Amino acid sequence: MRFLCELLWAFVLFSLLGWLCRAVPLAIQKRKPVNPGFIILPFYPSAGLSAVCIMLITYHMKNPWMVFLGSAIALTVAKYLVSIAFERFFKFKWHDYSGRKFTLNGYVSLWEPLIYGSAALLLKFFLLDYIELLSNSMPLWLSILIPAVFCGLIILDLTLAAVTITRLRRNLRQMKDISNLLRDKSSGLTDEQLRAEYEKKMLKSKRFRVRLVKAFPDMKSFDYEKQLGDMKAYIHGVRVKNDAVYDVKIENPEQRPFAYGLSCTKLFWLFAVGSLFGTLMETVWALFAEGHFEMRVGVVYGPFIPVYGGGAVAITLCLYKLHKAKDLIVYLASAVIGATFEYFCSYFQEMFLGTVSWDYSDTPFNIDGRTNLTFALIWGLLGLTWLRYIYPTFSRVVEKIPKKAGTVLFIFLLIDGVLTVTAIYRYSTRTPDNPPNNAYFEFIDNTFNDDYMKFIFPHMTNMR
Repeated sequence: MRFLCELLWAFVLFSLLGWLCRAVPLAIQKRKPVNPGFIILPFYPSAGLSAVCIMLITYHMKNPWMVFLGSAIALTVAKYLVSIAFERFFKFKWHDYSGRKFTLNGYVSLWEPLIYGSAALLLKFFLLDYIELLSNSMPLWLSILIPAVFCGLIILDLTLAAVTITRLRRNLRQMKDISNLLRDKSSGLTDEQLRAEYEKKMLKSKRFRVRLVKAFPDMKSFDYEKQLGDMKAYIHGVRVKNDAVYDVKIENPEQRPFAYGLSCTKLFWLFAVGSLFGTLMETVWALFAEGHFEMRVGVVYGPFIPVYGGGAVAITLCLYKLHKAKDLIVYLASAVIGATFEYFCSYFQEMFLGTVSWDYSDTPFNIDGRTNLTFALIWGLLGLTWLRYIYPTFSRVVEKIPKKAGTVLFIFLLIDGVLTVTAIYRYSTRTPDNPPNNAYFEFIDNTFNDDYMKFIFPHMTNMR
């Protein structure tokens, strides 16, 4: 049973390591973060499967040459056969080595057996001991459960990729049929109607299909090469369109829409939506990371965490003029801005209210327990995703919101903020010797008593 645990751990860890080995060189080459995985997760399952195969093949082998040759031959043959099967079934080719020397039909190159053999030596004689140590460092049930959960997520990601490939191929086939009708002029429709239908089919290729095409820019389709090229051009056009949001200029004030540009109104909606998103993210994190539901809010009324809303505003203000910068620059700037904002939010909360809502003192690379490297990297990813993909759409949507809706929400959040600050102040200073000295404090103490405050702020610590 322990060997099964080691196989599961090897699959997960090497899937992650394989992803890193592909992501880092691509990031350096393209000067921006790249996700070379399939759909969502940062895993490259073929690397994990290779590690499992090495462990099974070399289980009884002691001779390094046997380990090297056995793994190199077995994995190279396996990749060749899997590549052929994938191409025959899906009609796509992820990678093509035809332009290199010493390749076999463009599926495998001379370097791959050397890489497989070297990886087998590294795993067999160096890394296997650490995998065994990791597996034995926890109870058997937990040692199975943790990698099994990741394996399930990887399988789900692969299933999603397979469905996406099938739908992408159907899209491309429909686009090719329209191209044939446009060439033959036998459909009874005008050229404009056919081109509009062609573009409509291409516009359906969103979300995961776009993600798949972006993740594998060298992907080839032997049956629909032109259509796939048009789709790649469309994806590039979306990026150009999003960039235009930052540069748009409307000189006539009467023609400007509500919340035009980076106005105070738009920044307010940024704060509100960011605060709501923070609550959702923190709640999901508590469910999966800690295994139970927990109230994660930052105000006494409503599903809002202002630190996330303030972070969204700060990142947008600081990065607005960097939308043409390299993704790596945007990522690093977002990480620094987000972590700095989080640090000062914690600092001023403790200084003025005497409470602390989060403490990272027991995490590596933390700064006074107020922020740490992990959350800085998360801030970087959130900032990059926000600037590149979410804000352009968000900006267009906000400009269509009626002004009255924003006014009502602004008044609600303003009152909510005043009540929250007062409730936290009374929570940190409320003692039998310090009763409320006015009607407002009495209302606060009765409405937001200690039990209520502990329920909505379970991690808040009174420092006074």
